[in-house]
Amino acid sequence: MAGRWSLLPPRETNPTKRTTARAEALLERHGVVTRGAVMAEQVSGGFSAVYPVLRAFEENGRARRGYFVETLGAAQFGTPGSVDRLRSFASPDRPPAGAVVLAATDPANVYGAALPWPERPGGDGEAVDLGEGTGSGRRTGHRAGRKAGALVVLVDGDLVLYVERGGKTLLSWTEDEQVLKEAATALSGAVAAGALGRIVVQKADGASVHESTPLSSALQAAGFAATPRGLRLRR
Repeated sequence: MAGRWSLLPPRETNPTKRTTARAEALLERHGVVTRGAVMAEQVSGGFSAVYPVLRAFEENGRARRGYFVETLGAAQFGTPGSVDRLRSFASPDRPPAGAVVLAATDPANVYGAALPWPERPGGDGEAVDLGEGTGSGRRTGHRAGRKAGALVVLVDGDLVLYVERGGKTLLSWTEDEQVLKEAATALSGAVAAGALGRIVVQKADGASVHESTPLSSALQAAGFAATPRGLRLRR
C-alpha cells in the first residue's frame, strides 16, 4: 500500500504503568480530578483504580490534594498550576468570564462530571406524548446529559442553556433576560463561526419555543428568525 508507515510501539502490559499514564492524562485534561470526573471518563475500575496513583503523586509533589470544589470531599487532586489558577478566579476583583459554548462532553464542562447537573426551576424533564398503545401515553425526556453532539452554554461558569444534538430542543436554567441574552449571543456566534451549521429551535423547556417568552426574545435579539416551525438561525 502507498504511503509512509511506521511500527507502533507494543501495547504496555504493566498495569502500574498503564494506570500511571491514565492518572497523568486525567490531571492534564481536567486540572482538578474528582470522583465524578473519573466516572464521566468511564475509567476501567473507576476512581478506586486511579486513587492510589493520585495519592502517590501527592506524596512526591506532582499533585496537590484538597477541598478545591465544595461538597465533593477531600479526595480531589489537582496540578499546582491548576490549583493556583482556580484560586485566582475566587478573587472578588476578577472580571466576569462571559459566555462560552462547549460540547456537553468537553472536560471543561464540569456539569455531569465533577458537578451534578443543576436543578432546573421548572423541573428537569419534558413530557412527551407517545401516542396510543404505549401504556401511560406520556414519558419524561430531554434531560441534560453528557451526550455526543449536545452543547452547553455557560455564563460566568453557570449553566444557562443545554442544546440537544441537532439544536431542536433547548433547556434553560434562568429567566434573567440579561444572562439569557449573553448565552443566546454566544450560541449565535458559534453558528456564525461554522461550528454548528443551521439550527431550528422548536422546543424549549418542554413547550414550543415561541411560548418561552424570555428565551425566545433573547434568541431573536441574537439573530434567530421566527418561523412556523420555530426559531431558525443560519450561518
